Amino acid sequence: MSTDAIVQPSRRSALKKALALSAATAAGMGGLSIPTISFAASLTKEERDKMTPETIIEHFKQGNLRFRENRPAKHDYLAQKRSSASGQFPAAVILSCIDSRAPAEIVLDAGIGETFNTRIAGNISNDDILGSLEFACAVAGAKLVVVMGHTACGAVKGAIDNAELGHLTDLLDKIKPSIATTQYEGDRSGKNYDFVDAVARRNVTLTVEGIRKSSSVLKDLEEGGKIRIIGSMYHLTGGQVEFFDA
Repeated sequence: MSTDAIVQPSRRSALKKALALSAATAAGMGGLSIPTISFAASLTKEERDKMTPETIIEHFKQGNLRFRENRPAKHDYLAQKRSSASGQFPAAVILSCIDSRAPAEIVLDAGIGETFNTRIAGNISNDDILGSLEFACAVAGAKLVVVMGHTACGAVKGAIDNAELGHLTDLLDKIKPSIATTQYEGDRSGKNYDFVDAVARRNVTLTVEGIRKSSSVLKDLEEGGKIRIIGSMYHLTGGQVEFFDA
């Protein structure tokens, strides 16, 4: 008997438990249907195409819950690597920060071939990133764009404190509109992490708005109901990923 044959039942068992929990949660959300996803292989086109943006969000919520409870799915990364070598069908594309404490795939308990990922300090957008998001959705078929900020973001703090360093200066300038438009009473300095977190959330919202404004491709896909573009915040303390419309 092969090793794959031995480990497969445990993967299916974990899958059934995760889907049962997802289904129970979905019952309170109008009966959303969560499709079967194999943890022992990457997403197939059929599996991805059965998903809606709403079911993908629910899938990520359950993955984040597993992460927070330290019971990750038993991913067979080697099997996922092999099954995705000839093609990929990710369900979502995530724009997140480079912060080492906020790896999107891990905090959402996602496997190989499940998400496109682009990371940049402060999870800001630019023309090259927009091109990547357009490829992920318009060409490869991803159905969800997630902009993920996080608490205690060093890039946001640097923008608040007017940090200057080579090319980083121009990057931080892209965050500064979020500082000016954040409604907050109290200390508006980088020393106050409640303010930093408020700006980080506002930065997510402005990034989402900027994606819609700057990419007619993604805007048309969203208005046509083929994708959703949403914001999220990863909380370093506690580990929760909070999803929200922006």
